Amino acid sequence: MPGLVVTLRLGISPCPNDTFVFHALAHGLVPGPEVTVTFADIDELNTLATTGALDIAKVSSAALPWLLDEFALLESGGAVGRGVGPLVVTATPRSVPDLRGATVAVPGERTTAYLLLRLWDPGFAAVRVLPFDRIMPAVQVGEVDAGLVIHESRFTYRALGLHCVADLGTWWEQTTGLPLPLGAIVARRSLGRATLDRVDAAVRASVEHAWAHPQDSRDWVLAHSQELAPEVVDAHIGLYVNEFTAALGEEGRAAARELLARGAEAGLAPRVTV
Repeated sequence: MPGLVVTLRLGISPCPNDTFVFHALAHGLVPGPEVTVTFADIDELNTLATTGALDIAKVSSAALPWLLDEFALLESGGAVGRGVGPLVVTATPRSVPDLRGATVAVPGERTTAYLLLRLWDPGFAAVRVLPFDRIMPAVQVGEVDAGLVIHESRFTYRALGLHCVADLGTWWEQTTGLPLPLGAIVARRSLGRATLDRVDAAVRASVEHAWAHPQDSRDWVLAHSQELAPEVVDAHIGLYVNEFTAALGEEGRAAARELLARGAEAGLAPRVTV
């Protein structure tokens, strides 16, 4: 119907990079559709996207093979970069061979972190899925032998006395020469091309507003940052919000294609075209 206002359902994580990027869109500070926001862990967002609960979602790049029939990959808002990869951490210094066959806590079986772990070393087969913020405590108390940590854990694991066994982002970059495609923004294809273009433009505008007016989002970011210290929040945003967030570009899409092709070749995911 002409003039009908449709509110779209947006799902993002409460991590500082997502709240920083989407604050302007969520609060009507840039032209674009009205949205309601659902906050969830990345593994839960991957699942919610498959259930029809969301119109726009932040998802793991590794989950795209199960989503691209119904969702389109957007150009803006994702998490791609260098120096952003997941880490394998332990409570005491360990070697990689020593950990093969050990139990590793992972943030989800369709997360990019887990796919990287399997591509890096298929010997890591014994896994336990935990919410990402439960992984480091589980490693600390010996509940698991190692943990695959993501997000702000890059900045905080040392303070908990943990040790980094491997940086999978460094391995990826050295192996492929490409940035690491951690997360993607997708929108439901049934919205239609015009709305998809409008959403993509609105996300790009939200990113640009965040850079131009960082104080606008400050309270919202801190409120959802799980009591992170402000300096950790700033470091998180500075690392994960970059030129690829504004626009994937050919290099960003090439990185996603390479990740998904390697996953398919290893028999870990269906083959898709990005």
